Formats: sequence, C-alpha cells, structure tokens
Amino acid sequence: MTKIQSLSLILSGFAILLVTGCQTSIKSPEDELRLALAQKLMIDARYYCPTNSKGERCVKPLTQLTPDLADMVANTNLGGIILFAENLDSPEQITRLNNDLQNAAQNSSRQIPLFISVDQEGGRVVRLPRQYATSFSGNMAIGATFAKHQDKFAQQVGQVIGAELSAVGFNVNHAPTVDVNVNAQNPVINVRSFGENVDLVSELGASMTDAMQKQNVIATLKHFPGHGDTNVDSHTGLPVVKHDIERITQVELAPFQYAIDKGIAKMIMTAHIQYPSLDNTQFVSKAGESMTLPATMSRKILTNLLRNKMQFDGVVITDALDMKGISDYFTEDEAVINTFAAGADIALMPFKVRTPHDLNKADLLLDKLVAATKAGRLDRQEILDSAQRIMKLKQTYNLSSAYQGTLDQKLTEVKNVLANKKHKKIEAELAIESVTLIKGKGKIKPGANAIHIVMPDQNKCKAMLNAFAQDHQYFITCSNFTTGNAVHTKQSINSADVLIFGSIYPNQSAVEMGGMEDLSKMKNKLNRQSWPKSTQMKDMKALFSSAKEAGKQTIFISLRAPYEVTQFYNESTDIIATYSYNQSVGQDQVISGLAFEALAQILTGKREAHGQLPVTVVKP
Repeated sequence: MTKIQSLSLILSGFAILLVTGCQTSIKSPEDELRLALAQKLMIDARYYCPTNSKGERCVKPLTQLTPDLADMVANTNLGGIILFAENLDSPEQITRLNNDLQNAAQNSSRQIPLFISVDQEGGRVVRLPRQYATSFSGNMAIGATFAKHQDKFAQQVGQVIGAELSAVGFNVNHAPTVDVNVNAQNPVINVRSFGENVDLVSELGASMTDAMQKQNVIATLKHFPGHGDTNVDSHTGLPVVKHDIERITQVELAPFQYAIDKGIAKMIMTAHIQYPSLDNTQFVSKAGESMTLPATMSRKILTNLLRNKMQFDGVVITDALDMKGISDYFTEDEAVINTFAAGADIALMPFKVRTPHDLNKADLLLDKLVAATKAGRLDRQEILDSAQRIMKLKQTYNLSSAYQGTLDQKLTEVKNVLANKKHKKIEAELAIESVTLIKGKGKIKPGANAIHIVMPDQNKCKAMLNAFAQDHQYFITCSNFTTGNAVHTKQSINSADVLIFGSIYPNQSAVEMGGMEDLSKMKNKLNRQSWPKSTQMKDMKALFSSAKEAGKQTIFISLRAPYEVTQFYNESTDIIATYSYNQSVGQDQVISGLAFEALAQILTGKREAHGQLPVTVVKP
C-alpha cells in the first residue's frame, strides 16, 4: 500500500501515529499533542505582503503561494486553510493555488492533506468569481420552489457546487445554512435560509448536504444552535436568543438533528450567539464586563448538547474567530483555548497571517495550547479524540487524492466542469422557477407601451435593460434610485404606462461582502452604495401611490428578502419576489443577471411565476 493510498490515524494513550504506508517512529508525547493541536487550526491568508514592514497594514490579496507561507504550512503540520474571494481570480489560478497548498502539506513531516475551505453558499454569499462559476439564486429561492419541485433544486445545486469546488481543489464548503429564518428583521441570514418552515429547511438542508458530499466536498451545516431568529449580525455584535428549551429544540435545533439522524452531518459550524436557556454561564470579557457565554465557548452547548444529547460524532468547527461576536470579548489566544475547552474540533481563523512577521504565530499559539493542556485547562485525551475525528473525516473523504494527478490533468477537469452548459441550465431553471407572484398578475398590462424602471443602482438598471433587449415592443427607460436625477425620474414616470420598482432589503452584511478584514472599508462602501434610505423609500412610495391613482400599472419587485413588500402592498398593482439580484460582467462587457432575465420573461408573459413564498409576508 502506498502512502497516497493510505491515510489513517491511530490513537494509543498519549500518542498519535500517522501511518502512511510504512510505520514511522513514535514521537514524544508533547510532539504528538502538538500535532493534534495543529490539525485543529484552520487559518486564512486573505492578504499577504512579503515585503511589508512590521505594523504596516497589508491589503495585497494572496493569489500565489509564497515560499515562506508554504514552509509555515509544512513546518507546523497545519490542519486547514480558508480562502476568500480576494484569493480567487480565475479557475486556473485557483486550481494552482490549491494545488500548491496541498503540495506544501505533503512536504510536512506527517504529510497530512489540508482541509481547504471556502464559503460558497450560492446566491448572496459566493467566493468563486461569478463570471467563471455557477453561483445560483440562493437558498430562499430554492425554498420557493419546494411546493412544485420538492428537493430537486437542493440536490442539483448541492451537486453542482460540490463538483465545481472539487474541480478547483476545495474539499470543505461552509454551506448550507440551515438556520430557520423566523425573524423578518434578520440582517445576516434572511435569503441565506431556505425559509421559516422547520420541515422545509431540514429536508432541503439535508438534501443539499448529501448531494455536495457525494462530490467529495464536505458540507458544513451552520450556524449551530441557530442564527435564524436574531436581529443582530454576529460579525458586528453578539446576538442573543431568549427562547425556552422546548421552542429551541423544535425550531432552531431541528434541522441539525434531522441531518445528524440521517447520518449525513459530517461538519457543523458554531454560532457566536448567546443562548441563556441552553447555557447561562457568565464570563468576564477582556474589558472586564460580566456576560453570558456565546455558544462557540459553551461546553454545555457544544459537548453536553451537540455531542452527547444530539449524538453528533462529526467535526465541530467554529465560525470565524475574528468576528466581533468573539473578538470584542476575548483575546485571540483565549478565544481558541475557550472554544477547544468547550468541545470545538477546529478553530477557524484564530489569528491573522499578513506579513512575514506573522509567520511564527502558529508556533506561538501551539506553545500556549500545549501549556494550557499541561496546566489542565484543556483535556489531553479530548484533544487527541478531537484530532482523531478530524483525521477520520480526512480519510473518509480521501483528501490524500489531492496528491494524485498532475496539475495539467486538474486544469483540464476544471475547464470541463466549471460553469458548463448543464450547470448553467440548472442555474437558469432555478432562477425562473423560484420567481414568486405575491400580488396581481405579474405581467405588463395589454396596450402598455412606455415602461419606466427604477433600480437601486446603475448596474441593476443595465442588467434589467439587457434582459429586455430582445423585446422591441416596449419603450423602456431605467433610472438609478438613489443617485439618479430625481426630476428626470419623475418626468420618466409621468410619461410611462407602467412603473417598475426594484428594491433590495436589507443592506448587505459583512459575510456577503467578504468577511471581517475590512469592516471599516466595507461600512464606507455601504454608505456610498445605493441602498434606499428611509426618506427615499417614503418618496418612492409616494410616487408609486400617485402613479397608481393615475391609472398606471405599478409593479414592485423584491430583489432580496420579500418582507419589504408589506410597505408597498397597497401602492402596487403587482408584486413579484426573486430572492436574488446577482449580476456579473461577461467577456463582452455586458452586465447581466439570471434574476433579471427571469423577470423579463415573466413580465412579458413568456413564462409563468411558479414560486411560493417560503416565509410569511404580512399584508396590511
């Protein structure tokens, strides 16, 4: 048996021995403990500046593995790495980077392949470039198809995302989101959820997970114990869920339990959320404040509940530890120690590596984790058991296959898999089948000639106009909602027979924009973007109302979470929801998006809207 064909972990008392074809000598107990702890770390290298001075901020995306980073991976026997959109330029570049990362792992003393992970949920949260990969309309769009198609699209989307990620060298996807979105004000989950119905979320989440894992990509069910009933984003704060245990069991925990019982839950991600009914233990934050433990740090939640009561025997990974739901209250080292003590197997993004000055952070952290174990803060056997779970998962999904085949062979597969005709056909079908008619007939009225469209920004105007480009029976104009000329917009509305308003609710969250690294920059970007302000929405509502009173057809399009349709219900003759507004620039520099193309087909009567709301919209 060759080392490529065999990867197993043997735990015997204090020793971990990796067998790779021929038996290696057993290291000291401390070496084996250190190896186990290293396997429990998953870092990011979103940016890396080889020549930066100490203390200088690095904003150069890492798209090519540098020799010093490769050495760090090899020398530490690191367990995994997560990549972000900044790391991913093109299919060829992504494949080379992941190949180089696995080669670095192969050069380690134990030759344990890396977990290489990414957030490729589909819809609003994707990391692979939209112009090269199949991005889909997202989970709530899938939920909208359930009444007609059951779990068809959950299976197909899981299969496609898994196949495309596997082709470019990823083996872990932090998806699907199985939070039950029962809070209309949820700022971070909303359309990332399949819906508000527990059974629907459970079935679709399990189907997507199973399909993805059949492509040899480990799915990550998130965010345990549930992020669906929060009105705070854990990227920017620490949410709290105050329901009683009975309600939490029936709603928040149910999709996770469903996947566990079916035997397909292999990895579960924790949420940085306080659940006082599950654990009201207090801790003192780094600022000296007494607070309730978040789930990521709770042994009662991760070990007593998830591991023991719910019988989950897979790998528990934390959400990113740089999120403010953790980083505002714990130091980097204490965050890792506390989450390992709680029962987490993998610490995601425990520290930043941005310059050569950061390359020793892994060794320094491992020193502190070894010391914490010797001091009794961490249980040695639990660390070894945790490493065994990690190694078992790597072996089950044959991660060592990354060492097989040449780079040229991998690049050939990428060309055949990414965004191929079959995948793009499924993406287009989901976009059209998920469109939901909430009010009216959803079609441009007979005899209409002039149509004016109002969109949140110029790119969405262009995508909508391009979607109508082949239909010459209408005179169509489009204005930018927040930065366009208000007088010109009113004039265009006055001369139109039909007014179409596309709106986005709520604002983008940090995870949609990429992560926590540039939160201040993202806030500035959000402030500059065309998200409707309350006064602007009030003005648009008044325009809609007057247009309807004048006999015009007023069509409201919810491009994201459909809860917003309530405030435009009475002013609209027709209301449609798409759950998505993805657009990309093609090689011909034309801006397009499948949601807009689906809208054009439905508005012109070429297709029917078959979607059904997977969440409750309160009608006035």
